[in-house]
Amino acid sequence: MASRKPQLRSLGRAAGLSAVLIGAGTALGFARDLVLAHRFGASSSTDAFLVSWTIPETVSPLLIEDAMALIMVPAVTRMMLQPQGVRSLVRTALPRLALALALIAITVAAAAPLLVSALAPGLADPAPAVHCVRWTSVTILAFGIAGFMNATLRAHHCFGPPASIYMAYNIGILTAITALSAPLGITSAAIGVACGSVLMVAVQVPAFVTRLRTPAREKAEAGGADTGGEAAAEAARLSVAAILPIVVYTLTRQAQVLVERFLGSGLAAGSISHLNYAQKVAQVPMVLSLLIVTVTFPRLARASAERDTREIRHRIEADLVIVSGIVLCAVAYLTAFAPAIVQVLFQHGNFTADDTEGTSSVLRVYSLGLWGQSMLGVSARALFARSQPLWRPALAVAAGLGVTVVTGALLVERAGTIALAAGNAAGVTLSAVLLLAGVRARVVRISVARVGGDLLRLVAAAACGSAAGAVTAAVLSPATPPLLVLVAGAGVVASVFAAVLAATGRGRRPAMGLRALGGPAPDEPATGSSGSAAPGRQQ
Repeated sequence: MASRKPQLRSLGRAAGLSAVLIGAGTALGFARDLVLAHRFGASSSTDAFLVSWTIPETVSPLLIEDAMALIMVPAVTRMMLQPQGVRSLVRTALPRLALALALIAITVAAAAPLLVSALAPGLADPAPAVHCVRWTSVTILAFGIAGFMNATLRAHHCFGPPASIYMAYNIGILTAITALSAPLGITSAAIGVACGSVLMVAVQVPAFVTRLRTPAREKAEAGGADTGGEAAAEAARLSVAAILPIVVYTLTRQAQVLVERFLGSGLAAGSISHLNYAQKVAQVPMVLSLLIVTVTFPRLARASAERDTREIRHRIEADLVIVSGIVLCAVAYLTAFAPAIVQVLFQHGNFTADDTEGTSSVLRVYSLGLWGQSMLGVSARALFARSQPLWRPALAVAAGLGVTVVTGALLVERAGTIALAAGNAAGVTLSAVLLLAGVRARVVRISVARVGGDLLRLVAAAACGSAAGAVTAAVLSPATPPLLVLVAGAGVVASVFAAVLAATGRGRRPAMGLRALGGPAPDEPATGSSGSAAPGRQQ
């Protein structure tokens, strides 16, 4: 355990810095949504913008958070083990990526009318959405470059600039809305998206250039060893055949949102906006919980490259429990206080009490799928940390998407947005369970008894916390200010959650919790055939 203390401190500092910067970016994102709600409400204008928002919403996981990170972090990590570092990989891959994405962005802008018709055929007036799509198509190129830099810096354990990109992004959007909303209306938000995406690149350039200078010194110290063969091998791993499963996985996962927009476009005006606002609130705890795997993924990739079975198992089990604890506590809070949360955040200007009721109902249902969303992030990183391409994640997410489509199509006319949110929650939960089974079968045999016991305790704590929160919300007077209700509710839910964990943990091994960042449980064997990874097996 002592040998892991420096690693614990390093991970703690990285997670802390990332939490502060991403928290600031999330706060600015809320400010952006508040400004949109205040100036445009939940209307046909916001529906038009949110159709165009599908572009950055799809491109972001593909080129920044999911696919790009899952491809580039392991690739850069492997190249860092070589004397020449990552410069040759960057020199080869980045220009080709930029050219391909520029061509795609131009094509999307030209085909904007067809794209809007396909995404939201029920819109009464598609013209505003077409204008917005043409502006947001800029993100295809900008996000790709920003994501490439982001993954490279994370692989170098540089987390500050990557974590600041959403601050820059939302500053660009807020500035454009403030300056241009009067003359341009909702198009100002789309212009802000384009400007913000360029700022995401700008904030990473200094750190990225600095990291690229390092390999020359490493090569000189290594005596100029010729490792061109390793660079060529890594380039081969980044071929279309290797990255296609990751791209398909990411696009299939994002298709959950596309299904909701498609089916929701035929509902009353503002329905897509209700889904969007609820989803933005629900995603906050998931994003913050996944800070853990963002920080630990480079270490998992290195352990996979070195085939360190013990570290792989420890890392995955720790991430599963920590992320589940954060998310389930948040679910307890969201389900108990959804109306007050939406009222405090959005019920201003043109956002009415009816909008609050519709959004909070969706939020409660969405929150039931948060555990599945977070487990997708944990398990996908575990599967894709290896160099072999895997189709299992894409197939698992496709199965969940099928549940979402069937549920939404059958129930949307009777239950509206609630049916769409329920389909989302059911689909992602099924995908998560399938992926976790895949991690145990294909990567390392995580302990079902140990991790499952901790998860059951967390679920019990969340259920008790939610019940206590609901009682608190009912007892407080309707005249109590909503912000005070939220503060009191947070204290109640957190206290009950912690008390139940403490009570159920007596007489047994402590839950991994944050302690897991420091090392494996004392009773873990160093090696063993039952826990060996299966790097040669693939779907």
